[in-house]
Formats: sequence, structure tokens, C-alpha cells
Amino acid sequence: MGTTQATTARDTTSTYEIVFDGGALGNPGKGYGSYEITANSQVVRHQREDYGDNVTNNQAEYQTLIEALKWLAMNLGASASSTRVVVNGDSLLVLNQLLGKWKVKNEGLRPLHQEASQLIRKFHNVALIWHARSNSVKRLGH
Repeated sequence: MGTTQATTARDTTSTYEIVFDGGALGNPGKGYGSYEITANSQVVRHQREDYGDNVTNNQAEYQTLIEALKWLAMNLGASASSTRVVVNGDSLLVLNQLLGKWKVKNEGLRPLHQEASQLIRKFHNVALIWHARSNSVKRLGH
């Protein structure tokens, strides 16, 4: 006789990883960023972005994470709400502000913080994890 196995929420939740890094040449200066999205250790997307002039390093960090979250949410559609996302980055400021550990004091970062927070809420669960800069360089090249 066969057995039936109940499906739990954990069984149906997909997991994606985002590695992001942003910067500015001049700070403020020409802003740029890169992100990589993986699922099951397979690269789904590797993207470089340019943000124009007069961008700070922190603005570029936020903008890069926002672009990655937007792309993933758009491509997952309704299934985003059952998706777990592990975000890895080397920006203590961005990660700690999104975790609510640090206040967002800079007026220029408030709208970016708000947008990133709204995007995070589209997913079932998001883990925000700091890693050493060398990990960003290894994965993204900068």
C-alpha cells in the first residue's frame, strides 16, 4: 500500500540568493552596481548597472539591491509570495538599516530604503546577511 506525504510550506518554498554590490567613482560620482541571482547554485541572472553622475556609494548600494529585488519579483510574479530570498552584501549600512538596527538619517537614502523595504515584503521570507567585501569581489568582480 502506498503512503501519502503531506506537503508543508517549507516544501513548496523556493529559495533564491542575491549577491549585490554598488559603488561610486568619486563618492559622489559615477554610480554603478552589480548583482547576481542564483537558484539551486545556478546563476539565473548576472547584471551590471550604471546610475549616472553625482551618486554616493550608499545610494548605489541601495539602488543595486532594489534592481535585483525588482527583477526577481517581476520574474516570479505571484509565486514571489512563496519564495525565500537570501540577500548577501558587504554594505553594513544598507543591511542594518533594512533590518531596523540602524536609523536612516540621510534624506537621500530614505526613499531608497522605503522602496527596498516594500520590495522585500513581496517575498515569503528575506534573510539579509553581511559578508566580507572579498566575497562580493569574487562573485561580482568589484
